[in-house]
Amino acid sequence: MSMTLGWIGAGRMGSAMAGRLLDAGHPVRIWNRTRAKAEALVERGATVADTVADLADRDVVFVMVSTSDDLREVLRGLYAGDQAPGTVVDCSTVSAEASAEARAESAKRGVRFIAAPVSGNPHVVAAGGASLVASGDRETFDLVRPLLATIGRAAVYAGPGEVSRLVKLCHNLYLGMMVESLVEVVTLAEKGGVDRAAFLEFLNGTVLASDWVRKRTPDLVERDWRPTFTTELLRKDFDLGLGAARASEVPMPVASLVHQLIQAAIGRGHRDDDFLALYEVQAANAGLPEGPGQET
Repeated sequence: MSMTLGWIGAGRMGSAMAGRLLDAGHPVRIWNRTRAKAEALVERGATVADTVADLADRDVVFVMVSTSDDLREVLRGLYAGDQAPGTVVDCSTVSAEASAEARAESAKRGVRFIAAPVSGNPHVVAAGGASLVASGDRETFDLVRPLLATIGRAAVYAGPGEVSRLVKLCHNLYLGMMVESLVEVVTLAEKGGVDRAAFLEFLNGTVLASDWVRKRTPDLVERDWRPTFTTELLRKDFDLGLGAARASEVPMPVASLVHQLIQAAIGRGHRDDDFLALYEVQAANAGLPEGPGQET
């Protein structure tokens, strides 16, 4: 594809995703609030923009930021001048309301807008294993689909408007509930005298096994909470997901309890740790000995 590309957001996820495009031979101009993170991709072929507005001449601009307010802020900068990109693809996990605002602001500038949140941590993305779910105009999705397919192994069109935001929030609610279930049974086995590594080895050989649990087993065994996805970001997604559930009058009793346990993990000092640190809350509540803590 000969389209010119811009990228906003070079954090852990953004860098991994933009790197996939760069490694496939696409020249990408990147802006990040902390310039050094964008400059780290120069050796892979990226150029660095001085301001967000410097991306306004691109055919397609990807956005990968942390919060709804971040999305609002970067789009204000992108649309501040006389020029505007052809298409914006936002891969962030934000609220449907913020996404609709972004779509409306883009339409005012004549910019096509696709919401395309992504599933996968930076390691998964870098290995080509990410999945993206998109919503918006089908014709625009078809235009950018080859780029999405370069970033991840799957790019699913979910429908018009902001429905992809709900899909991603449901995904992250399930992820949080799954991890809480995992750390609860691990703690029970451990409190009963079973070696944590042995229990997880057994579990990973059963029909309940998953690639995700297998890959994260060493971290859980070693109590290594170096972040792939922080507890604070998971809390943000639970805030959004439970808000969507309230708006649709859908009861979420399990998710609501997990929300409080995520809050407990943050209260215990695990805000910036990987969300697998939910284990520490369960282990402490069960009276297990303290572990070595986060490795550096």
